[in-house]
Amino acid sequence: MTTQSNTPAGWYPDPQGATQLLRWWDGTQWTDHTNAAPQGRQAAPAAPPADPAKVQRQVQRQAGVAPTAQGGGSLFSEPVLVVNQKAKLIELTNEYSVMDQSGNQLGSVVQVGQSTLKKVARFVASVDQFMTHKLEIRDAHGTPQLLMTRPRKFMKSRVVVERPDGQVVGEIVQQNVFGKINFAMNVNGVQVGAIKAENWRAWNFSIVDHTDTEVARITKTWEGLAKTMFTTADNYVLQIHFQLPDPLLSLVVATALTVDTALKQDSRGLG
Repeated sequence: MTTQSNTPAGWYPDPQGATQLLRWWDGTQWTDHTNAAPQGRQAAPAAPPADPAKVQRQVQRQAGVAPTAQGGGSLFSEPVLVVNQKAKLIELTNEYSVMDQSGNQLGSVVQVGQSTLKKVARFVASVDQFMTHKLEIRDAHGTPQLLMTRPRKFMKSRVVVERPDGQVVGEIVQQNVFGKINFAMNVNGVQVGAIKAENWRAWNFSIVDHTDTEVARITKTWEGLAKTMFTTADNYVLQIHFQLPDPLLSLVVATALTVDTALKQDSRGLG
């Protein structure tokens, strides 16, 4: 069976029609690896549905992104991703919802592998940058698509992006400490793109490919004075200008979440 060659590797509904079964697509072809669909595992409480009008206002008015044609309805096929962090007075676990430009839920991002001791340490001290963080990107069905690991750091961040089976997609590596922060996107030691902050506070980013052509843009959206002052929530809009090949596509999608993990948390530390 064939499919689009730029479809990222991942677990997808079995094309052979087996019910309650997922099959691994390696980026070029279907494999013999299968897995039970996630209905059997304990699901996280469902997030309340987003207000479409509010999401559209966030995209069009706050991020300045004009309405565009809908994509294929997945994390890797929509031209616009809306990434909103769950609002918390104290940030102990990072959680995000990911929607399309119309407010349809596409997936979520959940911090995983965090012990009780680590949560206590985050509560009593500003030590995020000295800890290793793992974020799991899941589709709308709760199936893992990518795993992002940011090892503990002192000055510069490095984020490793992997498939659910442990295959490394690439790395997102901070290039500088002072001024406008830039990241390199590397695959097998070769730079395939970059993420460039457009101001010193690193709120908006231009994402370019290896030819320095902009392929996507991340814009932080204003969530309101009260929410900004009293919670940790950050909201972003990722606009992908055209269909990208993998692994660049997977790194760009991961970037919309990595920017917050690598920079915003570190504003409390030395980075």
